[in-house]
Amino acid sequence: MSPKLAGHPIHPMLVGLPIGMLTLSVIFDGIYLATQSPRWSDISFWSLALGILAGLLAAPWGSIDWLKIPSGTRAKRIGLFHGICAVTAIALFAISWFLRYETPTLPPTNAIIFSFVAMAVLAIAGWLGGELVFRLGIGVDRGANPDSSSSLSGAPASESTENRKSKSDQTAA
Repeated sequence: MSPKLAGHPIHPMLVGLPIGMLTLSVIFDGIYLATQSPRWSDISFWSLALGILAGLLAAPWGSIDWLKIPSGTRAKRIGLFHGICAVTAIALFAISWFLRYETPTLPPTNAIIFSFVAMAVLAIAGWLGGELVFRLGIGVDRGANPDSSSSLSGAPASESTENRKSKSDQTAA
């Protein structure tokens, strides 16, 4: 069972910020290349910093989740490749950030290339994460269905809100 916060696995809650910030940094690099305005490369520099830090925060929780996947399964193999891609992307983004460190408003070309390559690797990691959750059901509660009760209820996902209501009606009668 994955570590949870308020009934939800922690790793999926944390990945949105690094994915968003790192994607924005690449978009800002594109705007910088189109406009040559140093403001955009400076914004990209700080977006990279936040995205890298957030990615480093999400990674241990993903490792904990991966350890819980049964050995010898397709999910275990995909999870390993997902983790390798995610860590590789963060490392490439970190290299880009370090290459910009001296002159954030005038990044060297190789720093931008590292970011674009890192974005491609991050996209692969994201797709693999989606495969784990949406196709293989990793991190999804057993018995999950469109009428499952709230994760805050403490009831199993297989117990729908209607079933809980009818049980409470029977108990009251």
